[in-house]
Amino acid sequence: MNLSRPLWAPTRLLCFIRTATYSSAAVTAPATASNSCFPLKNVTKSNFEAVLSELRSHVRAADFVAIDLEMTGITSAPWRESFEFDRFDVRYLKVKDSAEKFAVVQFGVCPFRWDSAKNSFVAHPHNFFVFPRHEIQVDGPSSEFLCQTTSIEFLAKYQFDFNFCIHEGISYLSRAHEDAARKRLNFAHGDETSDASSNVTNIRDQKRIGIADVLFKERMKNRLHEWRDRLLSERNMECQGQEGSNNYQRQFETIFFKMRPALTLSDFTSHQTKLIQLVIKKHFEDLCFIVVDDGDANLQQLVVYVDSRDDKELLMQEVNSDRQEAAEMKIQSAIGFRHVIDLLSSEKKLIIGHNCFLDIAHIHKKFIGSLPSTAEEFVSSIGKHFPFIMDTKILLNGNGVLQQRMKKSSTSLSSAFALLCPHIAFSSQSNPAFSSGVQVEVQVDDLSSSNWNSGDKHEAGYDAFMTGCVFAQACNLMGIDFVLPSENLADNEKLQKHINHLYLSWASGDIIDLSTGNRMTEPLRSNRSKKHQAKISFENIVLIWGFPANLNARKIKECISKVFGLANIVSVYHIDESAVFVQFAKPEMVSEFLDLKKILERHDDPISVLHPLTELFGAKSTHAAGYEAYKEICSSPMFKVLFADQAEAVGINQKTTSIKPESVKSQMHEAANSSLTADMLNETTEVQGMEVGANDLRNTNYHILQSSSM
Repeated sequence: MNLSRPLWAPTRLLCFIRTATYSSAAVTAPATASNSCFPLKNVTKSNFEAVLSELRSHVRAADFVAIDLEMTGITSAPWRESFEFDRFDVRYLKVKDSAEKFAVVQFGVCPFRWDSAKNSFVAHPHNFFVFPRHEIQVDGPSSEFLCQTTSIEFLAKYQFDFNFCIHEGISYLSRAHEDAARKRLNFAHGDETSDASSNVTNIRDQKRIGIADVLFKERMKNRLHEWRDRLLSERNMECQGQEGSNNYQRQFETIFFKMRPALTLSDFTSHQTKLIQLVIKKHFEDLCFIVVDDGDANLQQLVVYVDSRDDKELLMQEVNSDRQEAAEMKIQSAIGFRHVIDLLSSEKKLIIGHNCFLDIAHIHKKFIGSLPSTAEEFVSSIGKHFPFIMDTKILLNGNGVLQQRMKKSSTSLSSAFALLCPHIAFSSQSNPAFSSGVQVEVQVDDLSSSNWNSGDKHEAGYDAFMTGCVFAQACNLMGIDFVLPSENLADNEKLQKHINHLYLSWASGDIIDLSTGNRMTEPLRSNRSKKHQAKISFENIVLIWGFPANLNARKIKECISKVFGLANIVSVYHIDESAVFVQFAKPEMVSEFLDLKKILERHDDPISVLHPLTELFGAKSTHAAGYEAYKEICSSPMFKVLFADQAEAVGINQKTTSIKPESVKSQMHEAANSSLTADMLNETTEVQGMEVGANDLRNTNYHILQSSSM
């Protein structure tokens, strides 16, 4: 019998952060974001382009690449925690929600290459600061993300510089956002660079044009005639630019564009600009109106003189080519950190993480596209980009040799690193006991080091380094020979049964196979897990939420036991303070319970008032449903702290499986009549006797319901 309540922090503060499109001023960054002596390459938007070029060569030469992410939070509400009553598909939905609501602020990438000459691995740890800033405009609102207090405090404890991340963090576009931005830029520049014929339709179609527009058009026609005629007669551009009033010089300036004379148009309204286009279209075959980028992210309006129709077509081709090149440069710059993800994906290297399913979900959401609604679809999508992923936590718990070496110690990253790699973790200490094991040399820029103090744990770059070291040492203990030429670790027979196996939930031992989408149980914990899973039958579970605040798991169990019997209530488990799971002994009891609730809600007669479930369902806010309603609520992207509020926001008030409510109603009245008759014969008139009669009624009702379902 489980009446336990899940543990969560007594106070939980979540805040929304919204990022906008802007260009922040450069912030001078320290050489490293920490005071650690560990050699680590910190990467921001200031040095990203240069580092990316170096990283490409390191990744291409690598035997494997270790990664680690730091996020602004893990769970958006207590009921989003991982529970023992979570089914496989629900566990995925909770991971999906976390990846959708929280931001990645640091991304560690550490390529490892085996150097046969040195008989050691060479590691290149990189610590990327990331921030979801939109460098170019994309469709939809600005980026929003949640911050979880405990996670922010955790990062601050390890000296994470939030201001530095916001100002100097590398922005990015997912592939989906890139496609949208490309279409938007192409559409916008298509309007800007087209000739007057495609921009003045709405003015031409107007039946009535004001006298001011008529006068303006005539004035512009005269000025353009004068400018063109002087070009043809004198070819003296310097002189032309100096004539006229100051206002004329401000609005019209002669320049050369693409080796052709051109007028710049300034200080005109958009309506006036369209009128000028209309004048050019109607009166000047040898003038062309275009809009170009002046190189400072400003649009410049030009009237260009062309010698012929062919010259005009050539000019438009040149302008369009420049536009496409400029748009591509903007997009490539805005893609930002996703260039790193694309690099890892294209090289098809073995990716190493530690308990990394959430990391992989974040990578998909932030850099590939929206997360699929099911785990099976997710597996299909992520496999196209990262075909080989290894989770070191899976490896440590799934291999007998490693289990013996761990000696039942914690398989957390820091513990595994200290136990398996003491010669690396404590390299600055000259202890002979630490001399064995795979050697690792760290290279940052042109400097190499094999002796350092411990780095900062929970800094993504250093955690990625630790993850790679743990994997290398684990491979060594498993007897994998790194000296063999051209052997791909992803094809190694000893690693095959562990590759692409990730913990969907470490607490439950649920493992998802990214190659097939199948669910499996951790081999060394299979007996315990199967015994645990045997206790949970999801079709036997009913979900109750919105009950009175004075009720807890114990009281709810006592209340339901009066109707269904104590032996038929396997467990009652709190989701949060507003909701519980109740597991019955038989699946048919779920529908009986839900139908009984419906009947009690329809009637307020004395029989219903005396029913023991009235204490639970007396409040109009109390609702109940089967397990599928729980999945539907968890799949919603809405954000409510209390489960009852989330259910209401989703629109689920009550879902039941009907079993002929009228028959249940008649059974209740039969039982009531029988009990009342017995009370009259026994002349039970004292209060205590009436209480006994009421209990008899409840028991009789239960037995009738039970027999009717047999």
